Amino acid sequence: MAVVGGGYTGLSAALELARAGKHVQLFDRQALGLAASGRNGGMSSGSIRPGRKDLVRRFGQERAQAILLEGKAAREDLWRFLRDENVECDFSLSGAFNGAMTADQADELRRQADFLHQNLGIEAYPVERADVPKFIGTDLYVGGLVRKDIGGLQPAKLLAAMIDLASSSSAIIHENTAVLGSTSEAGGVRIQTQRGEVFARTLLVCTDGYTDGFDPWLRRRLVPVRSRIIATEPLDREVMDRLMPPRMMYGDLRKLSYYYRPSHDGSRILFGGRDGTTEGDSAAPIEHLRSELARLFPELAGIGLTHSWFGYVAMNRDMIPRMFSRGNTVYATGYCGSGVVWARWLGKKAACKILGDGEQSRSAFDFDAAPRAVPFFNGKPWFIPIVYSMYARHDKKMLLRRRKG
Repeated sequence: MAVVGGGYTGLSAALELARAGKHVQLFDRQALGLAASGRNGGMSSGSIRPGRKDLVRRFGQERAQAILLEGKAAREDLWRFLRDENVECDFSLSGAFNGAMTADQADELRRQADFLHQNLGIEAYPVERADVPKFIGTDLYVGGLVRKDIGGLQPAKLLAAMIDLASSSSAIIHENTAVLGSTSEAGGVRIQTQRGEVFARTLLVCTDGYTDGFDPWLRRRLVPVRSRIIATEPLDREVMDRLMPPRMMYGDLRKLSYYYRPSHDGSRILFGGRDGTTEGDSAAPIEHLRSELARLFPELAGIGLTHSWFGYVAMNRDMIPRMFSRGNTVYATGYCGSGVVWARWLGKKAACKILGDGEQSRSAFDFDAAPRAVPFFNGKPWFIPIVYSMYARHDKKMLLRRRKG
């Protein structure tokens, strides 16, 4: 078996396949850890971007419910994995707070809390305006939602543990070895790499936001989007107690979504969001995040930053993760910024699918077809600044309506 991509997905699949007795070779064009699995915010949310009504409209009631239930199963499977494999990655089941910026959003989160509790068995409850300060020290939110099934971890530590597990299971890992292309042949797939060729019975592609020209067909279906994070200088405990009393994971309902959390030791705030740039590494996105952090917490205006980094997530036209096949090639990809849970889960599911384990491979994210290709897109996301600007205008109008109200 050959695996392309050395993030959570590829390593999870390689581990399952190797432990099942298969000969596995994994290829990554970079050193492991330089892509999304080592650069994310470490929030184990397993979020699905489309809302429940949208999922029902697009996939039907049964599949929509299965998708939502699988999120719960995937989170619980991650917890078991960390426990059973003795993975030390600073995991804490802290819970998550999602903020409402308008009365309509607050109503939406009340309905969501009820659905999570009544239909999925998740401990969740709405937060009224008067109680917001118990969870976060900001005047930006008029309500919110707390759910207790989401936590945080240190992503690079998780990745390092998965590398060790896959290596010790006899999977062969080739770092800094780009895959140049693949060709279907009788009985399998021939994979061309910069260091030579490999013939595999099955090829598993797990490249997500770092898909390059080795698979032009896949690249037309995945749009790489930058996700950037800043880290504040250490803050006094009194400040952290005021701004993030329960030390949860945080987010809100803006179109340009932001995610933020305390560092594991509780001394800093990590604040991230989508980056509207597509090339270079300008200071503008950093300053934008700094200004949004100050909008949330005015007392942090001018706060010092010690770190900033970015990586790529992959969006697709359905905006949900998925597995699919094309000949002797299996794909697991398209996490839309929620890969901490979904990447490891679908890597495991894809491996079980290859092994022919029907029960273990069953997934609501196993589709018969790939996501549709994105029109006029061939790898360079030229339209990202346009979309980013549209979302920014939407959020600005929403804030203006809020002030007038």
